[in-house]
Amino acid sequence: MPSNARLLPSNASLGDMLRRQPLFGRLDDAARNALAERFVVEGIAAGQAVADGAGLHERLGWIIDGRVELRHRDDPAVCIALGGNELFGAGAGPHDDPSAWTATAAAASTIGWLAIDELRRLCSAQPVLGYFLGAVAEAVEAPPPVDPHIGLMSRPVRSLIKREPVTLPPTATILQTARTMREQRVSSVMLIEQEHLFGLVTDRDLRNRVLAAGLDPHSSVIEIATLAPWTIEISQPAFEALLLMARNNIHHVPVLDGQRVVGMITATDLTEQHSSSAVYLASDIHKQSSLAGLVQTAARVRPLQRSLAASGASAYSTGHIVTAMTDALTVRLLQLAEAELGPPPVDYAWVAAGSQARSEQTAKSDQDNCMVLDDRYDEAAHGGYFKELAIRVNDGLHECGYVHCPGEMMARTDRWRQPQRRWADYFQRWTAEPEPLALMLTCVFFDLRTIHGQSQLLDELRREVLMRTRGNRIFLSYMVGNALTHRPPLSLFGNITTVRAGPLRDVVDLKHSGIVPIVDLARIYALAGGHEAVNTSDRLAVATQGGEISEQSARDLSDALEFLSTQRIRHQARQMDRGVDADNMLSLAELSNFERSQLKDAFAVVQLLQTVLAQRYR
Repeated sequence: MPSNARLLPSNASLGDMLRRQPLFGRLDDAARNALAERFVVEGIAAGQAVADGAGLHERLGWIIDGRVELRHRDDPAVCIALGGNELFGAGAGPHDDPSAWTATAAAASTIGWLAIDELRRLCSAQPVLGYFLGAVAEAVEAPPPVDPHIGLMSRPVRSLIKREPVTLPPTATILQTARTMREQRVSSVMLIEQEHLFGLVTDRDLRNRVLAAGLDPHSSVIEIATLAPWTIEISQPAFEALLLMARNNIHHVPVLDGQRVVGMITATDLTEQHSSSAVYLASDIHKQSSLAGLVQTAARVRPLQRSLAASGASAYSTGHIVTAMTDALTVRLLQLAEAELGPPPVDYAWVAAGSQARSEQTAKSDQDNCMVLDDRYDEAAHGGYFKELAIRVNDGLHECGYVHCPGEMMARTDRWRQPQRRWADYFQRWTAEPEPLALMLTCVFFDLRTIHGQSQLLDELRREVLMRTRGNRIFLSYMVGNALTHRPPLSLFGNITTVRAGPLRDVVDLKHSGIVPIVDLARIYALAGGHEAVNTSDRLAVATQGGEISEQSARDLSDALEFLSTQRIRHQARQMDRGVDADNMLSLAELSNFERSQLKDAFAVVQLLQTVLAQRYR
């Protein structure tokens, strides 16, 4: 039990102490004096537990004097040190699983406690406190709708399999297939030959390829089957199945254990038909037959991000889901353009660059893209087609809310719509002569992912690039120098520095001061090690293989990225709730003391690893 041996302050002196507390000092004298009577004060000896588990979220703790350490149950290395006048607990953090944290007095301390109900009444009466204790203030209001997919990150695909697979041989007739589906009450049948998946037939195939086409039901079912369908491994997260369906506009995915078919999952296994659901939103995108319809459907992407933020989704999963919607819009725009212009005269790959390529998009995103054309491309014969195709897609994305790239790094720009051989020349020159413009371009075009078309056109380029950059210390040293132009906003003494002038005062740029430096570091690790991963978190996960970074440092950097990206997503969600345009400029007033401490730690991790890399490639 806490020790009361320490001399505890009276209510009168407590009111004066509240004046010096950064948050409660914003209250007027009457409100502070009334608040002083609500605090329960106790003294706690050094080494004693202050609070743990759910107790941390049942009341707000104010360190009147002394020191408190917060430690995470699953990672003892995570230790948040708090000092005098700092807050923790309800509304102040940590905001994740309360049972995972324990607060201990690092020195003899005096703690003031405010029950969560009292805190909510205070936030209701003093709206200014809601900016600092947002988690509590939001609890007073009706919560925004929750996306039904959040739990899919931790659930494996195997948990969704409800029955043994329903299969038939490829020699079966259409009539046999339809009767099997009726008897088994399923919407699809997998075609198996010698224990290998050969094809897939769904109820839509029966409707569209048989009834609507007037096909003889005694014909072989192989005539209407989807051959070599998309599949997923049984051990993968169910979230990966959601993305697979959303990106490819499919509703049935066979589940494999190695080469063996073990079951089937459908869109209804993953989600209910909510308008903000990722799978159904992607499906609606693919149903649109005009730009106006796509623009209207794209307006639901921002509510989707708000729903994900309110549900506590990780930044990693949010980025993948939001980017999947951009992918779907891009593919549909290409399909509509090809329907009007005719089939492409030669093969091409529509390639996303930057944050879309990394699957790290948020509501505040412009477009970066390019086209890799087959080397049979002839400018005189084919140039007009592909220029018009690119203009239609870039302008369509702009109408859907993904504004034109200010630097014109888009497929509509002639320079970024070239045959494969020309792209190979670009990359060779950028790595051989890394002057400032080339370094800037590498930061965009070394993060690439095929969205539509022939992916091998890009895959071959990527392999050549990684062979050229792996172990290329001269090129990498230039990349490091370029990366160091973005530094975390920390002072000489390790404190966060904010913008002090202009219309945006006392803010930090989460993107350019925190997230971009991590993206740059991860890109260098990938190029140095020859790794094909594009997503920043995925790059960090494999970065240790080349010895460029230790496992602990990779985890620290990954955690820093997740924290900074989460704060960015929440900040943008709050802006959208207020009806203002989303940006990356976070006011420290939006954060609790706990979050500000984490923000400083995240910046410190980035700063340290920038220094390490600078010394290595000096």
